Amino acid sequence: MSLKRGDLIRKLNEASSELLREKGYISFVDVLIKTGKLKQEDYEDWRFGRIPYLEKVITVNLAKVSHMLRTLQENAKHGGLKPGKTAYMSWGKGPKRPLRFSKSGDPNIEQAYATHFIKPKEVHTQSILHIVPGVVPPFSWS
Repeated sequence: MSLKRGDLIRKLNEASSELLREKGYISFVDVLIKTGKLKQEDYEDWRFGRIPYLEKVITVNLAKVSHMLRTLQENAKHGGLKPGKTAYMSWGKGPKRPLRFSKSGDPNIEQAYATHFIKPKEVHTQSILHIVPGVVPPFSWS
């Protein structure tokens, strides 16, 4: 059964809050796993280079993935989180190679997937308010 965008964004916001509390940062890949849109075993197969690009195994259509990614970016910006690019390299034996997220390999798409949003140390806020109408507040880090 397919989730409506509002339900998907609520799941994204809940997952983002949990990740921020647990890890101090949010990565889109972790959000996909936590929301059930990417299986852990598929993620690991991708990391070991057995899957050519991550989008191939994400279980929601790319329009929704794009919407989730944009929402996460907006929430992070409005919440004062700091973006940081992370290099995703292959696991396993042999030379490490950069992994692809998208079929196209477009640098902007690749960078969007690879960006982590980090909680600044000086922020003492209990929650982050969200500006997008009709959506529950995105996440809190209490």
